[in-house]
Amino acid sequence: IAEVAVDGNAVVTKPRGTGGVVGVGSVGEQLLYEIGDPQAYVLPDVICDFSEVQLKQIGEDQVRVSGAKGRGVPENYKVSLTWADGWRAGTTVWYLGRAAAEKGRLFAQQVVDRTREKLNAVGLSDFDAIEVEIVGDESHWGDARKYTRSREVAVKIACRHQDKKAVATLLREVSGAALGAPPGLAMFAGTRAKPSPVIRLFSTLVPKSTLEICVECGDARRAFALDLGPSPETLTAAVHTPALVDDVDTDLVEVSLERLAWARSGDKGNKANIGVMARKAAFLPWIARALTTEFVTSRFAHFMDDLEADRYYLPGLQALNFVLHNALGGGGVASLRNDPQAKSFAQILLDAPVAIPGQLVEE
Repeated sequence: IAEVAVDGNAVVTKPRGTGGVVGVGSVGEQLLYEIGDPQAYVLPDVICDFSEVQLKQIGEDQVRVSGAKGRGVPENYKVSLTWADGWRAGTTVWYLGRAAAEKGRLFAQQVVDRTREKLNAVGLSDFDAIEVEIVGDESHWGDARKYTRSREVAVKIACRHQDKKAVATLLREVSGAALGAPPGLAMFAGTRAKPSPVIRLFSTLVPKSTLEICVECGDARRAFALDLGPSPETLTAAVHTPALVDDVDTDLVEVSLERLAWARSGDKGNKANIGVMARKAAFLPWIARALTTEFVTSRFAHFMDDLEADRYYLPGLQALNFVLHNALGGGGVASLRNDPQAKSFAQILLDAPVAIPGQLVEE
C-alpha cells in the first residue's frame, strides 16, 4: 500500500499480519526494477526523475519515499507494436551421471543435426535460431563460472522457424535421437511440447501532435483538445555521476557484491536492466569502482548480441542502474532463452568480487 500525501511523498506499507517485508531494501529493489534512465522515466502524464528519491524506515513495514520530481509533460505517447514472426518451441530433458553436461550438449547437437538433415531433404530453410542451454554447470555465469562438475543437469533445446512444420520436426527428433543417445538421458513421459507463434514487440514514441483525439459516447463523437502543459526540461547539467575512489593507499579485501548491496533485474523488450543499491553509503564508491560498464558487459557478454551498456547513478538511493542492450535474444515470447526477461541477471552480478577496505566491511 502506498499512502500518498499532498506533497507527493508517500509511505509504503502493508496490512498487519500479512507475509513479506516492507523495508528499505525491498522498496529500493522495486524502485530499481525494469527501468532505464532514472532521470527521465516517461509516464503517460509526466516525465519522472527519481534519481534523488530517498527511502527511510520510519516503522515496522513502513518506508517513507520522498524526493521524486516531475520534468514536464511528455510530448510523445509510448506505443508498443507487435507482429507475427514465425514459430518457436522448446523442450527440456535431463542428463545424469559422469560428464552429464558434455553428454547433454552432444545429445542436443544430435537432435539439431538430424533435424537439419530432414529439413534439407524436404526443401525447408535452416532455422532462424537454435538455443541450447545447460542448467547445472553454471553456463549462465559465462567465463566467470566457478563450478564443480555436476552429475545432473537440465538440457533445454529450442528453435525458431518461419514454418510450423520445421519446429514440429525438431520436437519429434528429440524422441528419435533419444533412442541412440549417450547413457544417462531421462525425460518426462507426457505430452510432447507444441509449436507456438512468435509475437515480436517494438516500442517507440509517437508525437502527440500527430494524432487526433476524440471522445465517443453512443452515436455522438466529439473532438478533444489536448493540453500538453509545460514542455519537458532539458537534461544537461543535471546528469549525476557517482563519487569514485581515486588513489588506493589501504589494504583491500575482496568480497562478493551481495555483502555490500541489494540488486534487482528485469527487462524492457530486448534490453535488460540491473539495479544495484548499496547497503551503506560508504560502500557505493567502491562498488562504482568495480562495476564499470566494461566489467558488467564482460560478465554478460555470452548473452549479448553486442557489448553496449549504459550506467546511471541515483544519488538518493546510493544506487547504480545498468541497461544492457540486445541482451535477451529478442526478449519476451520471441526469445528462446531460459530467462528471456533477465530475472536472474541480478543474482549473477551479486556474485561479482568487489575490492574494498577490510576495516570498512567490518564496520
